[in-house]
Amino acid sequence: MPELPEVETTRRGLAPHLEGRSVVAAILRRPDLRWPIPDAIASELPGQRIDGVRRRAKYLLLDTTAGSAVLHLGMSGSLRVLPADTPVRDHDHVDLLLDSDRVLRFNDPRRFGCLLWQPPGQTHELLRDLGPEPLSDDFDGDYLFNLSRGRKAPVKTFLMDQKVVVGVGNIYAAEALFAAGVSPLRASGKVSRERYAELAGAIKAILGYAIQRGGTTLRDFISPDGAPGYFEQELSAYGRGGEPCPRCGRPLKQAAIGQRTTVWCGHCQR
Repeated sequence: MPELPEVETTRRGLAPHLEGRSVVAAILRRPDLRWPIPDAIASELPGQRIDGVRRRAKYLLLDTTAGSAVLHLGMSGSLRVLPADTPVRDHDHVDLLLDSDRVLRFNDPRRFGCLLWQPPGQTHELLRDLGPEPLSDDFDGDYLFNLSRGRKAPVKTFLMDQKVVVGVGNIYAAEALFAAGVSPLRASGKVSRERYAELAGAIKAILGYAIQRGGTTLRDFISPDGAPGYFEQELSAYGRGGEPCPRCGRPLKQAAIGQRTTVWCGHCQR
């Protein structure tokens, strides 16, 4: 599933083509994706100017005066800005026709993505209880330390809880824990304030670098310009179970934590 850097890469690719443009029509080739597409997409969005393209966690929001279209790429979704007369392919479920004679096209073979609506002045229920953005000033080691006290869940599970912090999925949690030298098995309530400071710094640095590199290409993710992300080539832990640790050379361990595959070094991560 695309993680925060992939979604941010998508946002940055789309924004120059969408901001300031008006939606002429919404073409819905099916009534639902993961959930039913609200009637407001067809009734409220056309005629509106897109004032901004935002990201909240792994969701993209197209802001207009009438409200915001809320999009999630799911496991296989992609968004492209194309000439309006581009032939429709399989799984091209939604087109937003723009006044630039181009179209924002949502393709989603597995239909785990979504297109929803957020009225002005409201927060969609999917966004209501989310934690802070990991690249914001609200997220740091003190925040993690204070929130983790008394918790027994493994620190990797803690970091992947979207109510704790958004957008730190399986790939980047594994990479940050490796960079900070923290075992993913350690109880979150047993990690010290100093180590949480290192971990928060590693999360910020790795996510920032991954965004700069265009995200991580895994299975279906492709950025809006059709180019893959390049951070996958630089992963230190994720997907490398049994391979030599980049630091000590010992084989990396692999196990399931919270039903997610986890890779770490038993020597370098404590």
